[in-house]
Amino acid sequence: MPEQVMVLGAGGHAKVVIDVLRAAGHDVVAVFDDDPARQGQAFRNAPVMGVTDVAASWAIAAGVSHFIVAIGRNEARLRLGHRLEAAGLRPLAAVHPSAVLAPSVVVGGGSVVMAGVCINADSRLGRHVIVNTGARIDHDCLIGDGAHLAPGTVLCGNVQVGELAFLGAGTVVIPGIGMGAGAATGAGSVVVRPVPENKKVRGVPARPAME
Repeated sequence: MPEQVMVLGAGGHAKVVIDVLRAAGHDVVAVFDDDPARQGQAFRNAPVMGVTDVAASWAIAAGVSHFIVAIGRNEARLRLGHRLEAAGLRPLAAVHPSAVLAPSVVVGGGSVVMAGVCINADSRLGRHVIVNTGARIDHDCLIGDGAHLAPGTVLCGNVQVGELAFLGAGTVVIPGIGMGAGAATGAGSVVVRPVPENKKVRGVPARPAME
């Protein structure tokens, strides 16, 4: 159902999120961003109404109940999403019309599914997740809150991705592999072994990244 929605963030990622929202029929009524230079300006033909700290009070006064946090940094996106939910606002899940989702797929509030994505049976996305352009998620995958799958990521079946994990562009994860909370991969990595919490791997096959 089309909704009025406010967007938090006015960077490159927000440009794409707003395009997804409009393609899905939603009305972007306001943008909030902490850059002083953006205040009072238009961003993607929507007004920048203030900094993120005033977004909740503005929305309540304006009667806008839905929001999406369009910030690429996982920790910041999830933290701000939790703050707005605690204020009684509702995170909107945004799915581009060109994405293909099986009927049994669950997309958590505040998550965005970009153009060209395919998600297969019984996969579940947590809250405030980014599934970026052209990503592929096969059956029975579980994606934790605040995770980000960059463009072209491929998850084979039964993959678990922990909260706040980041998978770099073109990452492939073979079936049944788990990635811990806060784990990360370099672009083009092929993950064939579990990745521990807060560890980064890269390469083919992926190995621990040198600090």
